[in-house]
Amino acid sequence: MTTRVLLIGGTGLIGRSVDADLTKWPDTVVTSLTRRKSSCSDHVIDFERLYAAPEVTLRTVAPTGADVAISCLGTTIRAAGSQTAMFRVDHDYVLAFATAAHALGARQFILVSSVGAGGPGFYLRTKGEIERDIRALGFSRVDILRPGMLLGHRAEARPMEAIGQRLAAALAPFMIGRLAGYGAIDAKTVAKAIAGLVGQVADGCRTYDNADLHRIAGQTPNS
Repeated sequence: MTTRVLLIGGTGLIGRSVDADLTKWPDTVVTSLTRRKSSCSDHVIDFERLYAAPEVTLRTVAPTGADVAISCLGTTIRAAGSQTAMFRVDHDYVLAFATAAHALGARQFILVSSVGAGGPGFYLRTKGEIERDIRALGFSRVDILRPGMLLGHRAEARPMEAIGQRLAAALAPFMIGRLAGYGAIDAKTVAKAIAGLVGQVADGCRTYDNADLHRIAGQTPNS
């Protein structure tokens, strides 16, 4: 039986690995919605059009519907240029995608969020709001990933993040107990965890921190 997967954010740090991993799976068809083409599974769309008419826009690239929808989409205030522009990407576009995926029949939604989602600060509040709104859509199963600092090479330059990655990697052995969730984690580990969650049948909403993601990916922290 073929599993139809819709992916948004497939050109990002986590999304690239998710796309590459899942397209190798037999009986899995990946449709990746992007603003620019970078792989054979990409379908270039206008995200403002997706926001304005979610179901109509998504149905043009996924006419047979979907089983699983995955969002790896995200940005930062620095990259987006303003809080308003970041909220548009991290909340509005993701919610439009999820709304359309649910209308097309997807029973499972996998969301990459952030450790501390819902906490203080605009970034964490935005993550908390999109988690809340995804839960309210009525998917049979929702999986919310809350990784710490992501390690990996981005296509676009983010100098400050690169410095943060090196610092986080150096501090990783000391991040234990309650701090473990805030430690560094390789983006490829997160991608493997997403692949491990695709198609899980038990209903409900679940959240995952760094330790959970390592476990699902078949690894141990700092391995």
